[in-house]
Amino acid sequence: MLRFTTSLILMLAVAGLTQVQGQQADSLSARGPAPADAYGIRLGADLSRLLITGLNEDYQGFELVGDYRISEKFYLAAELGNESRRVNELLDNENDVNIQSLYDITSRGSYLKAGLDYNTYTNWYGMNNQIIVGARAAFSSFRTDLDSYSYFNSNRYWNPDGFQPGPDAPVELDGLSAAWIELLLGVKAELFANIYMGASVRLGMLVSRTESDRMPHLWIPGFNRVTDGSSFGVGFNYTISYFLPLYRKARENPTQDD
Repeated sequence: MLRFTTSLILMLAVAGLTQVQGQQADSLSARGPAPADAYGIRLGADLSRLLITGLNEDYQGFELVGDYRISEKFYLAAELGNESRRVNELLDNENDVNIQSLYDITSRGSYLKAGLDYNTYTNWYGMNNQIIVGARAAFSSFRTDLDSYSYFNSNRYWNPDGFQPGPDAPVELDGLSAAWIELLLGVKAELFANIYMGASVRLGMLVSRTESDRMPHLWIPGFNRVTDGSSFGVGFNYTISYFLPLYRKARENPTQDD
């Protein structure tokens, strides 16, 4: 919840910056003929995954992001990443005694997301800020290392005070995959010439998955934690990217911003 709240605060801050830039461009537009809009490709990286990698020893990950403008409002967009996450579920009580690990797993793999972004923000000429609604089709291929686990044994003779520990030898569950649809809300603002800062909040819904018969998915690279009995997951990213203009194109309805 803290990460989700932080994402919303940052998105509102960047959205406010785009509004200020629009007001500043109001006076500039009256000084002469407005140029055509720049079209091109924007490439960057997710800063949040790099930060979490440095702060959390149980996580490693990176994500590359990119988009390509195909019309005045629409962008082709994609994300490519790799993540590894250890999940250790502990069983304890209010007195913090007899703490026991139910399972200790590490999931690692790669993912690809591709789709469309729609810019709801109307820019002045020469600007390319965005308030985005978008959708992605996503796929992840990964494996899960089951390092240890415990199970409940109804025969309490040998283990009366806790769960029965499983085998000591780690088990590698490979060939796992998942596919999902993702909806997103985000912002991107030009901080300096062709340098953009962005943020987005994402809601994913699993549509298919290939699981091992040993255990269900607990964490999927690119999707995040999997909740028992639910197909939905929440994610976010904070990005910095560089825009490479390739050509310019006149607006379809230039009178709306004159």
